[in-house]
Amino acid sequence: MWLGIAFMETLVPLAVMREPSLIAALAARDVTAHAIFQQLWVDGTDYGSTCNRLPTSNSPVTNVGSRDLVCNAGTRGVSGKCPAKAGGTVTVEMHQQPGDRSCKSEAIGGAHWGPVQIYLSKVSDASTADGSSGGWFKVFSNAWSKKSGGRVGDNDNWGTRDLNACCGRMDVPIPKDLPSGDYLLRAEALALHTAGQSGGAQFYISCYPITVSGGSSANYATVKFPGAYKASDPGIQINIHAAVSNDVAPGPAVVAGDVTKQAGSGCTGCESTCKVGSSPSAVAPGGKPASGGSDGNAPEVGEPSGGLPIAKSRRNYSPTLKSFSTIELRLRCNITHLVTPFLAVNTPSSLCR
Repeated sequence: MWLGIAFMETLVPLAVMREPSLIAALAARDVTAHAIFQQLWVDGTDYGSTCNRLPTSNSPVTNVGSRDLVCNAGTRGVSGKCPAKAGGTVTVEMHQQPGDRSCKSEAIGGAHWGPVQIYLSKVSDASTADGSSGGWFKVFSNAWSKKSGGRVGDNDNWGTRDLNACCGRMDVPIPKDLPSGDYLLRAEALALHTAGQSGGAQFYISCYPITVSGGSSANYATVKFPGAYKASDPGIQINIHAAVSNDVAPGPAVVAGDVTKQAGSGCTGCESTCKVGSSPSAVAPGGKPASGGSDGNAPEVGEPSGGLPIAKSRRNYSPTLKSFSTIELRLRCNITHLVTPFLAVNTPSSLCR
């Protein structure tokens, strides 16, 4: 470990002095690695973002005790509610940039590997509910599987790796015995690249208001957010830069009769066949048509028109790093991502957000 730290403290200042272009590139990489669940498909019909409580930023939630763990920070109710059928399939869709649905870009970049999980919460009116008062039950999980020949967890199969392989889309079966009515559908991608230390796991969350029809009368055990997760849970605090022999996705088990998908099993259904612009599309009842797409150069959600700064200032880094400037800290973080598997050093969680 100390060899790794010494290596980084030698390499970073040298790179800062000699390679300013590298600094800019790595800083940009850190910004664009973040992502948002933006669109929803229902049985192959593209509803875009017309039923999504879109977060105001693509930054992750890192405090598992925070109210933001419910539906992300700064979200508000939306009038649109997507219609879904019990026994049908919805498909969540994630991208780094708002409106950019190109399959040429990773859905979530920066080697942000981790599980993808979906929860539902029964509410009286999904257009106004915020998910804080009701309970949540898990209907889908795509977490981890060992990849043959993989030396460390970074090399294994993960839910977020499947998102990248399937153009940001993941199919989620709706339980066939789910009672009819309004629900919030909570999509969660958990990035574990800095999860070796408590508070380093990154949660990317969006809530979609939906109205389910054709249901039955099932009753599911529920959990609360916040409360369902602890920072010390083995699936939340984990070093994926070392060998991983078992990964326990955080939270309760998937409800009986629904899906736990094996990571790395490939793209199926809408994940592989749905095409933006050629598949059927619709506007959620009560919703507004989405704005046009992006050329990939548009500001990120919550970003000033002038663009995001190269790096955010972090005040809670460890004392061993205080001699570094903000840019140097960012560079250290990104280079550590590359060398960690070889040096067994955990990336400082407070820097890589």
